[in-house]
Amino acid sequence: MNEPRVRVLIVDDSALMRRMLGDILSAEPRIEVIGTAKDGVDALAKIKSLSPDVVTLDVEMPNKGGLEVLEEVMAKNPIPVIMVSSHTQEGAQVTLKALALGCVDFIAKPSGSISTDIKEVGAELTAKVLMAKHARLRSMAREAARSTTTPTVQPQINRAAVRGLRRDIVAIAASTGGPMALQQLMSGLPGDFPVPIVVTQHMPKDFTASFAKRLDSISALTVVEGEEGMPLKPGMAVIAPGGSHLIVKRRSPGTSAFCGLSDAPPVLSVKPAANIMFLSVVDEFGGNVVGVILTGMGRDGTDGAIALRAKGAYIIAEAHETCVVYGMSRAAVEAGVVDEVLPLYDIAGALVRCVR
Repeated sequence: MNEPRVRVLIVDDSALMRRMLGDILSAEPRIEVIGTAKDGVDALAKIKSLSPDVVTLDVEMPNKGGLEVLEEVMAKNPIPVIMVSSHTQEGAQVTLKALALGCVDFIAKPSGSISTDIKEVGAELTAKVLMAKHARLRSMAREAARSTTTPTVQPQINRAAVRGLRRDIVAIAASTGGPMALQQLMSGLPGDFPVPIVVTQHMPKDFTASFAKRLDSISALTVVEGEEGMPLKPGMAVIAPGGSHLIVKRRSPGTSAFCGLSDAPPVLSVKPAANIMFLSVVDEFGGNVVGVILTGMGRDGTDGAIALRAKGAYIIAEAHETCVVYGMSRAAVEAGVVDEVLPLYDIAGALVRCVR
């Protein structure tokens, strides 16, 4: 039997944008646009009367802005929301606030609040709407509470792998739901974490610098956006910049590692790609690595994890129960290369155990 179509409410203060977004989504047979709203007050009324499966929500609107709408929706009757933000530094900061409030994902308008070129991100929007219907909703506050009240289930651990090679670097992959997951993970790691951390989070250019600053503000670690030639140090986490692949380099075996940036084409339609980062870590560190695959849509990271595991690296995947989207970590589990499957709130402790 065919699955029911995803019922979508489009919220934007521009009539032109409502029409263009509606045309993009209506072209997908699995999606039904059931209504539009012109501002935040109208949006809340339509959400109540139409009960959509997914809402696309503009950030800047009169009467009641997107963040206010999102906060009210997530507090009263959580439903999957995809934010539609502007491709600016200010838009990035607002989007990160929205992700912390519980929106599932976002797209960035290519050229401002009225983007007549919105079709450039049409395929991305359609894919995210289809995904959002099945996303697991959560808030930072609820996850933080759960981490202190939920008994930890002791996982099946590959103890031989834990006792094996030393671990000189941690490499983390994340996509949909990743910003929230990384906030929780990074805030749980000590400032004296003994090895460097590299992170690929699927995020556009101009968003990753703000994201790194946000993580830095809530973590004892030093968190920065990666730059060409930047040294990798213990107690430091480096975020791949949007629009570039992050690669790890060493001038010779045993020397200190540093960042490189690659303008190679997207891999599995993403740039930065975790697979590229993982493979560069394999080249420089062999199996002396802990690889982590968090929540996300698709299978980026699995091929890199296969290469890491073949060299003896220790691979951790986020468990289904805490993933916003059980896609990337599921692909790695199904590939048979994961040593430990853990809920998000247990991963920081596992990393400390692995590197110490």
